[in-house]
Amino acid sequence: MTPAVNFLKKNKVHFELLSFEHNPHTDNYGLEVVQQLNLAIEAVFKTLVLETAEHDFIVAITPVNQQVNMKLIAKAAGTKKAHMAKAADVERITGYVLGGVSPFAQKKRLQVYLHEKAMQQACIYVSGGKRGVEIAITPQDLISALNASTAIF
Repeated sequence: MTPAVNFLKKNKVHFELLSFEHNPHTDNYGLEVVQQLNLAIEAVFKTLVLETAEHDFIVAITPVNQQVNMKLIAKAAGTKKAHMAKAADVERITGYVLGGVSPFAQKKRLQVYLHEKAMQQACIYVSGGKRGVEIAITPQDLISALNASTAIF
């Protein structure tokens, strides 16, 4: 299985694993998850890696139907600016391919920010570390497992 799943099992975090046949021609991985697994769009979250003004990297977990407000995430992270990290950096730092970036068991441990909208859901869905694999988890368990902070961004 993926490093993300192994991490959750090793740390005895309660989760459910869902999977579907990924379409290699899709260009919106989050919407594909919603459609293939018939999930409420508000409960599906994407994992983004951002680079700060200091050239550090952070993780933002945000609803798939929402763009990250870079000023707000920078403020939450205590930096002046943030922008999307380059794809090559994301893959190198996390060990995952785009569309399959899980917040769990990344190669380099980064500070994680979970959008506060997640707290409105009993369960959220994040990537399981591979395209076509999703993890269902409570926001509280995700926060605990990753020592994540919540913020509006």
